[in-house]
Amino acid sequence: MRAQDETSTSPLRVERLSLTASLALAGGGKAPFAALGYGTPHGVAWMPTVNAHVLSSDGAMADVWHAGGARIRSGTTGIARWRTDGHWLLGAIDLDETAEKQGLAELAHRAYRDLFKALEQAGTPHLQRIWNYLPQINADGGGLERYRQFNLGRQEAFLEAGRAAFEGAPAACALGIHQGALSIRFLAGQQAPLPVENPRQVSAYRYPETYGPRSPTFSRAALADIGDGSVALFISGTASIVGHETVHHGDVREQTRETLRNLQAVIAAANERCSATFSLAGLDCVVYVRHPSDTGTVRAIIEQALGADAPMSRHAVYLEADICRSDLLVEIEAHAVAAGQLRA
Repeated sequence: MRAQDETSTSPLRVERLSLTASLALAGGGKAPFAALGYGTPHGVAWMPTVNAHVLSSDGAMADVWHAGGARIRSGTTGIARWRTDGHWLLGAIDLDETAEKQGLAELAHRAYRDLFKALEQAGTPHLQRIWNYLPQINADGGGLERYRQFNLGRQEAFLEAGRAAFEGAPAACALGIHQGALSIRFLAGQQAPLPVENPRQVSAYRYPETYGPRSPTFSRAALADIGDGSVALFISGTASIVGHETVHHGDVREQTRETLRNLQAVIAAANERCSATFSLAGLDCVVYVRHPSDTGTVRAIIEQALGADAPMSRHAVYLEADICRSDLLVEIEAHAVAAGQLRA
């Protein structure tokens, strides 16, 4: 069991709401702590959006975060915008590549450099979860795939900042959007999360060099004490990979089933690291689908595996996005909260 200290008294809570319900929370003139929107309008300061086409029938949604601190303040550090209650921080970075005169590796390095400076300035040193969105992630960037360029800059920034780029890296995902800026969203807090790996997969930061000159910088999942006797599980982008290789090429049905098996393995590993109990059916997930025409098939596989009434089935947000490997057709990232404590 991890010892509690005075910095763990500000609880964090998250709920998935429609755009209408999310905006209604600010109707009294006091905005929530922060939110991550899916298909939501640009320009809502407390709700940075994911600039991807929503494939869900429910339309625009948001994961709204409620923090327990009495005073919320906003700030800007370089190109990073953030909101904090003094214990938790949700930040956003958007870099329009068409207006910059640097390559993607340099832009990723710059973005993460300012991200780390923001955490220092705000006094929330520990990353919990990161969301990365890259235009044209699988495209050639001048002899090197753009995702691999991004990995170069990201890992270099981690190493320069003295951050854990291998064991202990935060949970994260990286998806390809079809338009807009290089976008990074990040959640941080006062305590370091507990990283979790998938026994069915090689850790991403240990991939062989065939996947690029620098490996991806993330753990498969992370567990965080979020106060009020609760633990959050943040699951990174998960796809049809066994060991380090893509499986079920060209078959979206089997890739979806393999992704669910990987999610189940991560959950089992997480349950061994805490007294909380998480389940696949209880996740709030975002499902990224490369080809919009596959959405119904992916949804049917999930509902067949879990039941149409399972929270994961009912609350899933489906987005059109390219996956970090061109041979992957679907990716799922998720979070969940349960009563319990972390184990040492």
